[in-house]
Amino acid sequence: GCSSIYGGNLPTTPYTVNKDGRGVAWSNSLFEDNAEFGLGMRLALDKKNEFARELLVRFAGQLPEELVKAILTADQSSEGGIQAQRARVAELKKLLAGRPEAGELLGLADALVKKTVWIVGGDGWAYDIGYGGLDHVLGSGRNVNILVLDTEVYSNTGGQASKATPRAAVAKFAAAGKSRPKKDLALMAMHYGAVYVARVALGANDAQTLKTFLEAEAYDGPSIIIAYSHCIAHGFDLVHGLDQQKLAVQAGHWPLFRYNPMLIEEGKNPFTLDSKAPTQSYRDFIMSEVRYNSLSRSFPERAEKLFVEAEKQAAEKFEHLEKLKNLYENE
Repeated sequence: GCSSIYGGNLPTTPYTVNKDGRGVAWSNSLFEDNAEFGLGMRLALDKKNEFARELLVRFAGQLPEELVKAILTADQSSEGGIQAQRARVAELKKLLAGRPEAGELLGLADALVKKTVWIVGGDGWAYDIGYGGLDHVLGSGRNVNILVLDTEVYSNTGGQASKATPRAAVAKFAAAGKSRPKKDLALMAMHYGAVYVARVALGANDAQTLKTFLEAEAYDGPSIIIAYSHCIAHGFDLVHGLDQQKLAVQAGHWPLFRYNPMLIEEGKNPFTLDSKAPTQSYRDFIMSEVRYNSLSRSFPERAEKLFVEAEKQAAEKFEHLEKLKNLYENE
């Protein structure tokens, strides 16, 4: 999808390293097997970690006891914990250097430091073509993070309607406005109960977006963040993209929330509704974008019918989220 185009448009790339030379190892496979490809990376990293730990135990008698114990029991849930583990592993490698019998452990020692896997893709992949694989990953229980850049249309291939396209929006194969509602991927993922789920919009609430990424990273299991992503196919000047994201949230088109199963174990409410009840007109929001207002010019009667249905649906969805919030609070 689009993220692959701007992520792998060599010789330039947005992925870089820090002053220590560490950064993102990026790769992609086919459009449809994005989730499976990322899960394979997670499985490989987990296996390398498991084998490295086995080898470390074998060499325990030849290494400082405190160092071995610290490596095997390290808390790597925070950046500080990861940095501390990295220092321990550096010490371990120094002790193993020049010892032929420790070659395997030396080669796998870096696997003892936590590695993060992020699977990034658009709504065409997540909601449609790759949904089977995505669902498999969500149900796997593995510590994989998923970021869905939701433009609500097949952006990369020319603007075709997808299951993420909202009701009343005009797109290729939906020239008279999409008659069916948008698939609610977030609520579907929440039904697993053991998946971190969130909906964000950077232009509406950057602090909530940052908090969401940190929580998803800290959650030991599958996480999925669905990010509202403005697109040229929406039909407005993209210099105002972040403002339009804010309007989408204020009008009730894109409510922000987080569902963190880790809080259940702590006896806390796992569901947080991060946006208030709509304060802006839903009709004003959709009429500010060509994907909607063009319908009123081409099919005015149908447009009015679909706009009313879309507005009603948005209100009902926000009401449902409020009920969900109250339900968890009263449990």
